[in-house]
Amino acid sequence: MPTESSPLTLAQLAELAGVSTATVSKVVNGRSEVSSETRAAVEELIRRHGYRRQRRRSMPTALVELVFHALEGDYPVEITKGVAEVARQHDLMVGISDLHRDHTAGDVWLESVLRRRPSGVIAVFSGLTETQHEQLARREIPLVLLDPADTPARNIPSVGAGNWNGGLTATHHLLELGHRRIAIITGPDSALSSRARLDGYRTALDMAGVPVDPELIGRGDFFIEGGLAQAHRMLRLPDRPTAIFATNDGQAIGVYHAAHQLGLRIPDDLSVIGFDDMPSVRWAVPPLTTIRQPLTEMAAAATSMLLTLAHGEQLPQSRVELATELVVRESTGPPTLPPA
Repeated sequence: MPTESSPLTLAQLAELAGVSTATVSKVVNGRSEVSSETRAAVEELIRRHGYRRQRRRSMPTALVELVFHALEGDYPVEITKGVAEVARQHDLMVGISDLHRDHTAGDVWLESVLRRRPSGVIAVFSGLTETQHEQLARREIPLVLLDPADTPARNIPSVGAGNWNGGLTATHHLLELGHRRIAIITGPDSALSSRARLDGYRTALDMAGVPVDPELIGRGDFFIEGGLAQAHRMLRLPDRPTAIFATNDGQAIGVYHAAHQLGLRIPDDLSVIGFDDMPSVRWAVPPLTTIRQPLTEMAAAATSMLLTLAHGEQLPQSRVELATELVVRESTGPPTLPPA
């Protein structure tokens, strides 16, 4: 009988689990035609003992698997450009999956990935469960998180941006222009980037001695609809904001629509600042002031990290964070007094 620390073969796993080697093979290879109880039992044995392959593992496909929480707007385009640039240099293809606004990949997605055996997986603004992490690791498929939705586990490499500093810089820009009624439209409460940008906003107000008004904090979703809804609510307040910091460019476009519907001019009646600096916002009317998040560079860095891991090499650091910067255009200006 193997010891607690001995890696097990298929046959040994099958004997301990009381099932056939074929069934264990299906679990190991991510096949779906196994009951949840049997799968859980085999996975628990693998977690306790490990799994010793009895043959040379198959070579990975020349493919980088890129999974998005949503394929909407410019954001996935900029990410894909960065991944494709590095992948092309290494003669790799790029496969793209869409989680349809879900931040956690499902088992059906994982099963298809395990069948494809990519060189590695980049999960964008989304995550995997602990069990899914283990399943990828057992098959030696590296994983890198890009703009992770939550704090990554210590052993999972990730790439992000200076979100806290970006929130601080955006709010400080509005304060320097003379605004004091500054609203913010956040992303989902569960999103790491959203919380960091909100913390930066609060810090900038605190440093300027401006109290935080809870009515001026709108909980958004990083989509245009969320920006539109929250802007409508805040711009109808008796003491409405003179400026809105939308924590991504999509929500800033929603603010533009709300301002137009309410007869407000940007920036004469309302200053608006976004976050991301997507290519399209320079063509907004007026062009959008925003915080540049270097998405293409972030994606290229994540792909380079992934390929380092795929080659069996160690990363010099597991977390890479790229700087954000303010891009001033025409959507922000000093506040104007309402007509008497």
